[in-house]
Amino acid sequence: MDDIRPPIDKEPERFIDQLRRSIRNEGLSYETEKTYVHWSKRFIRHHGFRHPTDMGAEQVTEFLTDLAERARVAPATQRTALNALVFLFQRHLKQELGMLPFRYAKKQRPMPSAFTHIEANAVIEQLDGETALIARLMYGAGLRVSETLRLRIKDIDFGALQITVRDGKGSSDRCTLLPTSVVAPLTQQIEKVEKLHAFDTTCGYGKVYLPYALARKYPELASETAWQFLFPAREISADPIDGTLRRHHRHPTGVQRAVKWAIKASGFKRKASCHTFRHSFATRLIETGYDIKLVQSLLGHKDIRTTEIYLHVVRNRAGAIVSPVDNLATTLHRAAVADARPASHRVNRAIPLRRQPPRRRVQN
Repeated sequence: MDDIRPPIDKEPERFIDQLRRSIRNEGLSYETEKTYVHWSKRFIRHHGFRHPTDMGAEQVTEFLTDLAERARVAPATQRTALNALVFLFQRHLKQELGMLPFRYAKKQRPMPSAFTHIEANAVIEQLDGETALIARLMYGAGLRVSETLRLRIKDIDFGALQITVRDGKGSSDRCTLLPTSVVAPLTQQIEKVEKLHAFDTTCGYGKVYLPYALARKYPELASETAWQFLFPAREISADPIDGTLRRHHRHPTGVQRAVKWAIKASGFKRKASCHTFRHSFATRLIETGYDIKLVQSLLGHKDIRTTEIYLHVVRNRAGAIVSPVDNLATTLHRAAVADARPASHRVNRAIPLRRQPPRRRVQN
């Protein structure tokens, strides 16, 4: 249950716990909390474990420049580190940093890898059971692996063929499409979850994890079937908040390992992962001619420029543009076929055939 915030004291003594408290007071997501804590720790280790109160803009500038020059991180990684340190100093320590003349990392935005439709199906065919259904949802709905595993029964709307993704990246909710081909296996999966939930209830483990606000205001929801995870874990685990034994959702590591094996078994040679299914979903929609604004909405991108990268993937697809060499080879092939025909069937293409207009009679 490593996607649940561990409890900390209201007035913690450790500096990192104090930072965590400031992050939570700002209402930031747990993923953001883990990211900011990671870069704060890395910044402290970089400067020989000096306390952040003894450092300032000079040390931040040196650290960010080192990320660009020595670590050669991507610009997005450097921006994430910058955001974490700005929060550390300006929001937590109440210390202004001012101008930071650090060296920017070079843009190295790689082109996202995407399966063709045949390749995606070949990978999915190597999987079975729940893992195959998870892969079909990632490919058919453009979901991240974490978003797929956090789905609850109530998030599936069979009537509208719609999936509601809650608390996605950036702590935002969105709706995406539900593929008709997964309706039947999803129905069977829900029936399986209902039976498992009934068994857990008889054993005293029927209460699922709820976010803080819901757990305080509506504690009875934890026992309802609709709030159970769509892909429950095999084992019961202890809630890090209060130690309650619960059945959480499956861990992403197991799915990632299975998909990695399936990619290798299918013969796919390029670098790929679970996230490649999401790239393939976006690429398929754009190839089909759907509006990029719609694709942005389904993927949950806040910036349209993030979605526009898939336009380049589609344009660079093999077969989308005919190479001059291939064009020449096609011309020569047609000429060879024409020469092989009998003389009576050949047509002299060098001299265009023009239809002579009928002569008009001149009346005397």
